[in-house]
Amino acid sequence: MAESTRPADPLAPVNGYTRSDAESLQSADELKRKKRIKLAVYIGIFIVFQIIVITVISLTVMKVKTPKVRLGNINIQDLNFVPATPSFDAKFTTQIRIKNTNWGRYKFDASNVTFLYQGATVGQVDIPKSKAGMLSTKKVNVEVSLSSSSLSNSNLGSELSNGVLTLNSTAKLTGKVELMLIMKKKKSSNMDCTIAFELSSKTLRSLQCK
Repeated sequence: MAESTRPADPLAPVNGYTRSDAESLQSADELKRKKRIKLAVYIGIFIVFQIIVITVISLTVMKVKTPKVRLGNINIQDLNFVPATPSFDAKFTTQIRIKNTNWGRYKFDASNVTFLYQGATVGQVDIPKSKAGMLSTKKVNVEVSLSSSSLSNSNLGSELSNGVLTLNSTAKLTGKVELMLIMKKKKSSNMDCTIAFELSSKTLRSLQCK
């Protein structure tokens, strides 16, 4: 008696995996691929962000600016003048202001402020060695005494007669800006101010600095 043969299932896979198993493997590979793409995108965003941060820091925090030196308000204590001689003398108080806009302190050496009439020195005050803190202004209070005793300028008499005395004030500071305690850069600050006194009222007419 012949043995009966059972026909093979045409849907049975040769390798033993079902269709659902193959689809699961394909889904797992697709998920891994998407994770790799997402990771690459995150890394790219992080690199771009770091570049932006470094650029901003380089253009702001790490950029060294020249500090500014200026005269503050002038309070006149005494002002005398004689057009006929001609001569004048004056006393007043003011502030020397060193404005530091850097993200680090500015340490400067001792210097002085010179007051001039048409290029000739009529007075001088000292600026002691000090420092201006980060993003701050150092203020030095000074008392100034001016005298024309050393002048021999013939224009002084006519200017005194016109009632306005114009002087110049100059200064130069040399020092270093310190950033993050690791970077030091030399910076020199210059001041050039024009001062005008109203002689009849013994008041300050104008003060312009650059």
